[in-house]
Amino acid sequence: MIRFLDISLSFVALILLSPILTIIFIIVLFDTGSPIFRQERMGRKEKPFILLKFRTMRKDTASVASHLVDVSKINSFGQFLRKTKLDELPQLLNVLKGEMSLVGPRPGLFNQPELKEARRRHNVFVALPGITGLAQIKNIDMSTPEILAETDAKMIKNLSVFSYFKYILMTLFGWGQGDSVKSER
Repeated sequence: MIRFLDISLSFVALILLSPILTIIFIIVLFDTGSPIFRQERMGRKEKPFILLKFRTMRKDTASVASHLVDVSKINSFGQFLRKTKLDELPQLLNVLKGEMSLVGPRPGLFNQPELKEARRRHNVFVALPGITGLAQIKNIDMSTPEILAETDAKMIKNLSVFSYFKYILMTLFGWGQGDSVKSER
């Protein structure tokens, strides 16, 4: 049922949001020269996939978790995209491809060993990673891997159609910050 909802909602969202996606693409193209950010992430069963986002940071930014990046790396329009979560919209393509779900644990990087181990212990890799989820709503980011893995496991265990829509709606109405870039390092 969740996969059917993922495909249906992502397809409709891509069609309805295509004018906004096009405008953002053009603005980011002129702002950075490279509008789509691609990064290898860990998916279901720890399989790699390429996550898509609108670029919000300079192209020379290191490929590390957001909480390890200095805020000075974020470009001007990127701040707006991150705040509104519009930078995540290209992930709707990841959802259509079956690499992600709308709701699930945020996909981690392969260079995050503590997070990988915590998620293994809590059996989080059984689920598709998601664009949003319980951890994002609660402002739990990847800087606290054990708490994040526990929260992800709780969400996976209790995920229902009701909570699926609840997490999506809470995200759309501005709850949570997800992975945030720190202003001082």
